[in-house]
Amino acid sequence: MTHPIIFVGIDVAKAKFDVALLSAEGKYRSKVFPNTPAGHRQLLDWLNKYEAQEAHLCMETTGAYGRNLARFLAQQQLLVSVVNPAQIHAFGKTELTRAKTDKADARLIARYCQMHRPAPWVPPAEEIITLQALVQRLEDLLALQTMESNRLESAEGPARKSVEVVLEFIQQEIQMVRLQIEIHIDKHPDLKNQQELLSSIPGIGDNTAATLLAFLSPLDRFHSAKQVVAYAGLNPRIRESGQWAGKTPIAKAGNALLRKALYLPAVVAKQHNPIIAAFCDRLLARGKRPMQVVVAAMRRLLHMAFGVLKSGKPFDPNFGLA
Repeated sequence: MTHPIIFVGIDVAKAKFDVALLSAEGKYRSKVFPNTPAGHRQLLDWLNKYEAQEAHLCMETTGAYGRNLARFLAQQQLLVSVVNPAQIHAFGKTELTRAKTDKADARLIARYCQMHRPAPWVPPAEEIITLQALVQRLEDLLALQTMESNRLESAEGPARKSVEVVLEFIQQEIQMVRLQIEIHIDKHPDLKNQQELLSSIPGIGDNTAATLLAFLSPLDRFHSAKQVVAYAGLNPRIRESGQWAGKTPIAKAGNALLRKALYLPAVVAKQHNPIIAAFCDRLLARGKRPMQVVVAAMRRLLHMAFGVLKSGKPFDPNFGLA
């Protein structure tokens, strides 16, 4: 397990997943499995057939499509890594890869795994899995609410009444899911304690804290606040060549829900968090654009969140100002 010589790339889709086994001799074996519990067991049998029980398996983070497969593989005590798709994409560019098929992508992931040996994936605890599902459901409901609210502006007659009924139902569901999140966190002392730590940071409320807890856990996989920022896709993407320097957008190659959850808290923190307010004032004085300042405040909030969770101590504005 510590020095695998076989590498397996897995390209996951909704209904199936393609697997490429890269042997020590550099030869491939490929197969397609249904993305179902039965298909997961078939993969295990296939790996046993080729004596690949100690292989290093690698797959991309594909949300709900690959989540159950990753859990199944980890439960079988297999070495599996789950990596950001942007890393695989960048690796493909270094190889000047032209083929874009599921089979080719699985082979590309296997080669990436062989060269970079990504860290093992640690499945989250059951209470985190439940929290993730609730937070994702809340986000889906809020998106539906926005869509129906936009339709209400142009709806007339019976159609308007229909939209109003749907909006009322969605609002009830939003309240219900928020209550379920609150009850779930209250039932788990560790989550409750971490929520209180996060909520001690001016700008971060209970809803934002729930999102941070859902998608930053387990925190041990991050060794620095810089890694957390990169995971959220808030790290700047430098664009320079010779004497030319372009704009510096954020990478956005990370967890979009974390970025979205931090936007409004950062706007609030600019006014009510003394450390971030002073930080933003300095950036504005240096000529930074307003949106750049907000993104920088989002990064700083994430640094603070990592700090209080790692230390187990509430936010102390005097420590930061000092």
